[in-house]
Amino acid sequence: MSTMIKAEDVMKLRESTGAGVMACKEALTKSGGDTKKAIEILKEKGLKTAELKSLRKAKAGAVHSYIHHDSRIGVLVEVNCETDFVARTEDFQKLVRDLALQVASASPKYLKKEDAPKDLSEEEVKQLCLFEQPFVKDPSLSMKDYVTQVIAKTGENIIVKRFTRFQLGEEA
Repeated sequence: MSTMIKAEDVMKLRESTGAGVMACKEALTKSGGDTKKAIEILKEKGLKTAELKSLRKAKAGAVHSYIHHDSRIGVLVEVNCETDFVARTEDFQKLVRDLALQVASASPKYLKKEDAPKDLSEEEVKQLCLFEQPFVKDPSLSMKDYVTQVIAKTGENIIVKRFTRFQLGEEA
């Protein structure tokens, strides 16, 4: 006998994950109504979707600047997506702003662990690589997972191309 999935449970899962209604219903059905398991199913599905989308060209996007309130820290980030339509969405714009805030707050030196020197310890990789850092607004989520969620939600490939952080008085 299958578990009856309530519409309100589907909507709660959708609101918390940003996944589509049918994907949420399917995940809840597969998990027997267990929300935590359903989130894991959606996360795995999102990773697979992101991998497939990573092969597509991303030539639209945005460059965003962030200047800290005391004007001592400034950040530029370039984030690409496939279309201008997605680049103008609130989800994409929020991601770009959050990435700039993350760079300002956590001072990463590298984008991904593949970009970092091989002699770094695992702890240094987590501190110095943007994608490995916990998201400053939600430490339960890595920056890589956050970007993957937005890829799944927008349906387009998103590439964090580069970032630069300036701090007053800091050597180049």
